[in-house]
Amino acid sequence: MPKMKTVSGAKKRFKLTATGKLKRKKAYASHILTKKSSKRKRNLRTPTLVAKVDLPRMRSLLPNF
Repeated sequence: MPKMKTVSGAKKRFKLTATGKLKRKKAYASHILTKKSSKRKRNLRTPTLVAKVDLPRMRSLLPNF
């Protein structure tokens, strides 16, 4: 069986925390920012964790993490 390759797009978008969780950026923060409130834009800046139900799928994208 050949080695499993890491998905390059996932490698760039996710970071592993010390406890083994995956950290991600929030969506909707890249453009059309004029109509979004300052509070909403500020909340979009803070990173968050990948949901527990999505972790098995992410592990298949990132087998070497």
